[in-house]
Amino acid sequence: MNKNEVHIAFEILLEEIEEVFNVISYEGEKAFKLKDFDKAKQLIENGVKLKTFREQVKELQQKWKNIFDGKVTYRYTRKIAKRKNTERLKRGLRTPENAFIIPILETLIENNRSMEIKKVLKQLSIKMSDTLNQYDKQTLPSDSKQKRWENTSQWARNTMVNNGLLASDSPRGIWEITEKGREYYQENKAGF
Repeated sequence: MNKNEVHIAFEILLEEIEEVFNVISYEGEKAFKLKDFDKAKQLIENGVKLKTFREQVKELQQKWKNIFDGKVTYRYTRKIAKRKNTERLKRGLRTPENAFIIPILETLIENNRSMEIKKVLKQLSIKMSDTLNQYDKQTLPSDSKQKRWENTSQWARNTMVNNGLLASDSPRGIWEITEKGREYYQENKAGF
């Protein structure tokens, strides 16, 4: 395996990790619907562990790139050519998660603290219409029914829950702002 193939292996691993995240999310929704909270809790714990693992893989990938001082040339191999349909979007092309934080908090404040996910996403599509780009509006390779920006906003929500800005114990499908989230919004809204 040469240096290019190692880089490709990292990319494939990161793609597979994203697929596992999607499965955990789907299974978590099912568990909440069935009121199997023990299973849901376990899935959340697995998701947190997987998130840590993903960050470690990204760090290793960066260390690998640094070994060659950025001189790694990336060529397609047969493996990548076969996976062309599910190739990850290059970094920096989609709107980052942190761009969703203030609009999400603002949406929840304007709508009495909590909302169903579909309504939040509808409001975000309006609020962020000037921010979302062509890549954000594409569907995910792994799910042709979900747009990339919707997926990114859900990852932003996950981060916001972990940071205490959104409630972790709200009913399934409901996003709810916390007092800490209100304070964060007041302190940071001017920057957006």
